[in-house]
Amino acid sequence: MTSGAGAAPPERAVTVFDDALPGVERYADLLASVGVERGLLGPREVPRLWERHLMNCAVVEELVPHGATVVDVGSGAGLPGVILGITRPDLSVVLLEPLLRRTIFLRECVEQLDLPNVTVWRGRAEEVASDLRADIVTARAVAPLSKLVGWALPLLRTGGSLLALKGEQAETELENSRAYLSRQRPNTAEVMRVGEGKVDPATTVVRVTVTSEGAPTTTSKSRRAPGGRKKRGRKR
Repeated sequence: MTSGAGAAPPERAVTVFDDALPGVERYADLLASVGVERGLLGPREVPRLWERHLMNCAVVEELVPHGATVVDVGSGAGLPGVILGITRPDLSVVLLEPLLRRTIFLRECVEQLDLPNVTVWRGRAEEVASDLRADIVTARAVAPLSKLVGWALPLLRTGGSLLALKGEQAETELENSRAYLSRQRPNTAEVMRVGEGKVDPATTVVRVTVTSEGAPTTTSKSRRAPGGRKKRGRKR
């Protein structure tokens, strides 16, 4: 680690992050030091920072197409938005966060990690829907799915997807949200597992994809991710 603030990355972090690992280590140091000091990360999370947070978020890139515009709603300490910005320089990432102290931290991260493909916006999703359009909206520990889709779907282009990182109750949460989803822009919704063989357990994602601009309709299902890009990190 560059400052010794947090736990060292596990061996399999090399597989997950490839040549982006040094940048992720610097970000881990910021989270474990400044992030804890300012209350963005609990001190008990530092020992499990890599497994539970950084690697868990990184594998979501399997569902993000090349060159996509990503809006990370309620970005908080930057998970997963900063991780996507580090590992995928082909992406254009907006970290959307309403709280001032968090946006200050996020801007410091962007500057210190030298991430020209990442910008920070202070605001709420419902306030910026007329100004932002995304191919992908990400969210982690922001809100129940029934609220989250109402914020995220207006930001998406047709064909774009909300990727909501969820826990063990993802299938139940999706099932309970079906009636609300049916009243939104036409969409399909599915529960996916990404990062199998790289992280344990695999990361659970609810993916809601806007299919058209027509009358509301929705379907839902559960399946495994087909896999992401072959290579991570910046071009050599």
